[in-house]
Amino acid sequence: MEFLTHNLAPIMFAGLIVFLLMGFPVAFSLGACGLFFGFIGVELGLLPEALLQALPLRIFGIMQNDTLLAIPFFTLMGLILERSGMAEDLLDTIGQLFGPIRGGLALAVILVGALLAATTGVVAASVISMGLISLPIMLRYGYDRRLASGVIAASGTLAQIIPPSLVLIILADQLGRSVGEMYKGAFLPGFILTGFYLGYVVLLAIFKPTWVPALPPEARTIREDNGKGGLLSLLLLTIASTAVAVYFGEHYADVLSWWKGETVATVATDETIVVSMCAGVMLALVLALINKVTRLGLLSRMAERVTFVLIPPLLLIFLVLGTIFLGIATPTEGGAMGALGAFLMAMARGRLSFSLLKQALNTTTKLSCFVVFILIGSTVFSLVFQGVDGPRWVEHLLGSLPGGQLGFLIVVNVLIFFLAFFLDFFELSFIVVPLLAPVAQKLGIDLIWFGVLLAVNMQTSFMHPPFGFALFYLRSVAPDKAYTDRVTKKLIQPVTTMQIYWGAVPFVLIQIVMVGLIIAFPGIVSSGLDKNVVYDLDKVQREMEADMPAPSIDAPAPTPEGGASGTEGAATPESKSEDDPMKALQDSMATEKK
Repeated sequence: MEFLTHNLAPIMFAGLIVFLLMGFPVAFSLGACGLFFGFIGVELGLLPEALLQALPLRIFGIMQNDTLLAIPFFTLMGLILERSGMAEDLLDTIGQLFGPIRGGLALAVILVGALLAATTGVVAASVISMGLISLPIMLRYGYDRRLASGVIAASGTLAQIIPPSLVLIILADQLGRSVGEMYKGAFLPGFILTGFYLGYVVLLAIFKPTWVPALPPEARTIREDNGKGGLLSLLLLTIASTAVAVYFGEHYADVLSWWKGETVATVATDETIVVSMCAGVMLALVLALINKVTRLGLLSRMAERVTFVLIPPLLLIFLVLGTIFLGIATPTEGGAMGALGAFLMAMARGRLSFSLLKQALNTTTKLSCFVVFILIGSTVFSLVFQGVDGPRWVEHLLGSLPGGQLGFLIVVNVLIFFLAFFLDFFELSFIVVPLLAPVAQKLGIDLIWFGVLLAVNMQTSFMHPPFGFALFYLRSVAPDKAYTDRVTKKLIQPVTTMQIYWGAVPFVLIQIVMVGLIIAFPGIVSSGLDKNVVYDLDKVQREMEADMPAPSIDAPAPTPEGGASGTEGAATPESKSEDDPMKALQDSMATEKK
């Protein structure tokens, strides 16, 4: 009994692992484990009975959490966009654009995956869409099955790290930080990871050209009347839009100074990038509209098609992320605007039907309930775990690791990596992150940076063989039997499960490299965050003293109340400090400075 009393926290954690390994649902495992050990703690005298009475208040607190409202909004937005045909149009157009070069289809899948991640934020929608649309085309033209599977699964998981990601919302809530700051911190790492994926495909195109063949001429359908591809027109339009975006970005601070009527010295990097991209995109849209209305033939069919296909998702990105980064909207409000924008895009395409809306709402409701039930279960578990001094046990376990911050980060990332074989990012966020955050904060680690690092690591949970969810999604839509291609009339062999697993391995290694880069170069995350304003208290004090009116020399000296003379009723130094506001301000500022 004494052993149980002194080790209830580690026994409780081990009990949770046993529940999970037995296959019980995560939400009920958390809740049951918390209540079971809570009653044991009460019987042993470790917990007061009143502690469990706090559970209803904590559950009501979950229901009143405005941050969690962003989850159903972003989920609904992603599902409507996925069913409105946006992914199909993007893959078809970008595939035609990059088709003439080796690896063009794989590059198109990665770029479209990044665009879908920045608009939908849902991994399942991205992987299933690209698996249904692009995988048959890649198999048709002789792509290596392992590469095709890995590219589709990996590009779909970009929705984990590129805002508006659901995992970033959950991590921000669990770490007690702003969702907007978490989005800003993940902005640059997400696109660096996309660049690594593109670089991997380019290397394969150089060293393994038979794995990534180019599209044959008969497969390139977007052409001019003279047979040319019209790429020169698109190149000139891209150069003009890029030049405008770069020029606007360099002078964005001047534009803000003119708009606000006051000097703006510095602007956040993420805000500058989003607004500059919007300026370049608007120029391309205006030129394409003028060309289409006037029929001047200034742009080729390829340039016009690419512009009109890319503009809607890019504008939606600005509507959601731009308003968040600019401080116009909260993440919850940005999600609501994104859902409305998705409705409008689906209506403009003529694909917003009652059945589509019903499916999207049903799936959104299921996912939201899933998140809330896990959160309730984790609240029950964490309340009891804190009551039995579980955080202190975790702190002693991880805080005394050799190597300080670096040793802690290495152990935590290895732990997350292996737990991701068995748990998805929701479960990791609700079970593990609340235990790690206090230790990280005590070690002086910035929690925004720590959250982005964990998000990149948790991204591997979708790619781990054999339990990666992205691999399951792809397996559900990949052909499992030989079939005859409808275009080439050739017999296409099925994609095996082992080919999907081996295709995911190189991208898991790339994600591990990205984790190491974030640890080695923290500026990858912190450069996108707002700078902390540091006030010079001495300067503030001098300015306030300069603004204070000088005392009059001729003014009679104040006499103590009642006219008493001598020391009776005279003010002591302490009372003078309390009665003199300036002296009190100086004392408080000096104390704060210390």
